[in-house]
Amino acid sequence: MSLFLSSYENRLDAKGRISVPASFRASLNNEKFAGVVLYRSFTNKCIEGLSMSRMETLAAATDKMGVFDNTLDDLSACVFADARPLQFDVTGRIVIPDDLLKHAGITDTALFVGRGNSFQIWNPNAFYAIQEKSLENLRAARPNLII
Repeated sequence: MSLFLSSYENRLDAKGRISVPASFRASLNNEKFAGVVLYRSFTNKCIEGLSMSRMETLAAATDKMGVFDNTLDDLSACVFADARPLQFDVTGRIVIPDDLLKHAGITDTALFVGRGNSFQIWNPNAFYAIQEKSLENLRAARPNLII
């Protein structure tokens, strides 16, 4: 299973390429697809990223939904129809499509944010504001994880 941890800020080059963090690429070494799958987040102004096997797991989970379920239609339109499988070049870079960059407000610098089984790509300033709010929420809630 791929595990994405930490945050890494990288710059887009003049050709629109960006390096996927080495630790993220390393966690994908056992994947049959040498790359990542990206799609526009429907919960935040960022890009969602995951391994192809994780995308297959999401697809399998939707098989349990009703064929005519409205939520399935929404998920299909916003996740599967929007998903972009992007292979790494020889140096571990990808080219993020312009519409995904625009959705996230990314122009020259992007922040890769680990989320365990997936990751997100943010405009750095937008993420830092969200992260501060999340810290406030967690301090107030003081969640207790049962491990």
